[in-house]
Amino acid sequence: MRKVAVVAAGGTGGHLFPAQALAEALIARGWRIVLASDERVAGLAQDFPAEHRIGLSAATYKPGDPIGMLRAGLAVFRGASQARAAYRQIGPNVVVGFGGYPSAPALVGAILDRRPTVIHEQNAVMGRANRMLASHVQTVACAFPTLQKAPPKVAGRAIVVGNPVRPPIRALADLPYTPPEPDGPIRLLVTGGSQGARLLSELVPEAIRTLPEGLRQRLIVQQQTRAESMNNARRVYRDALVDAEIAPFFRDIAGRLAAAHLVIGRAGAGTVCEFAVAGKPSILVPLAIAIDDDQGQNAKLLADAGGAEIAREHQLTVDSLSGALEKLLSNPARLARMAAAARSVAIPDAAERLADVVERTARA
Repeated sequence: MRKVAVVAAGGTGGHLFPAQALAEALIARGWRIVLASDERVAGLAQDFPAEHRIGLSAATYKPGDPIGMLRAGLAVFRGASQARAAYRQIGPNVVVGFGGYPSAPALVGAILDRRPTVIHEQNAVMGRANRMLASHVQTVACAFPTLQKAPPKVAGRAIVVGNPVRPPIRALADLPYTPPEPDGPIRLLVTGGSQGARLLSELVPEAIRTLPEGLRQRLIVQQQTRAESMNNARRVYRDALVDAEIAPFFRDIAGRLAAAHLVIGRAGAGTVCEFAVAGKPSILVPLAIAIDDDQGQNAKLLADAGGAEIAREHQLTVDSLSGALEKLLSNPARLARMAAAARSVAIPDAAERLADVVERTARA
């Protein structure tokens, strides 16, 4: 009989996309996949390659809120009971959690049943849910060579596999970076992220408007922008005579990333690893309100290698961003060096590496 893996992931793309990449890698090896999460995942998991989904009770809480903590604990306990009942029916060979509170019930149920368990941490700073459970699972895998906030014994045994990326992004690892030609078009891609995209939506067009005219005329900008900021961004680009495409979401992000000469984005784990795999120079703007500065620590992977510049929110202005853009866009040789540096820290086969870890844990 084919082996069964339960993949537990929260209802955000940052957790779900690497879980989907692992699921596709395991399916190619003959595994059956079951997705476990809460109801938030329904809208994002339409293309998730699972035979079926287990809906589990889950909840989060704010630090310092004892009543919220109690409610969350009861919800996780209910979810773990639901998971154990489902496990008796499907008999999973391994349960893999990708962090976020919706993954906790599936892992707790597996731990109580003494089933093989794996945690994958996407960020350079271990998340709260993973921190609570990591000491109780068989295997901990991580995306970054540093794993801050993890218990020392957990960090010491964690296996660095990288962050699994979707196949269209994985394919970019085989494409060489071509810097812009002298006096030729320069393609700039601006991504958003699930939080805090308003800053980029409003600041980037204004910064580009102040660039020298000769540079503006060469730009081809593709920018993900909040719906409420789209009209203003279009007006600013139109007045600046900049060729710009504005949309709240780009479905073909891999194709746009492949064509880009420079990328501006947040520093979520998936974003940083996708930029590295694609070999793209970038300006990263970590989300200032992120817990434990996880985005800032993610960005350090590329910045320390020389593949990205970090622009902290409290230091970011129209003038500072405009100056950074002018220096980079006017220097194709530097863009090429940054692209090579970004690719030097990429792990394109992260999904396969994680699949290897999962299979070893299931056999143990």
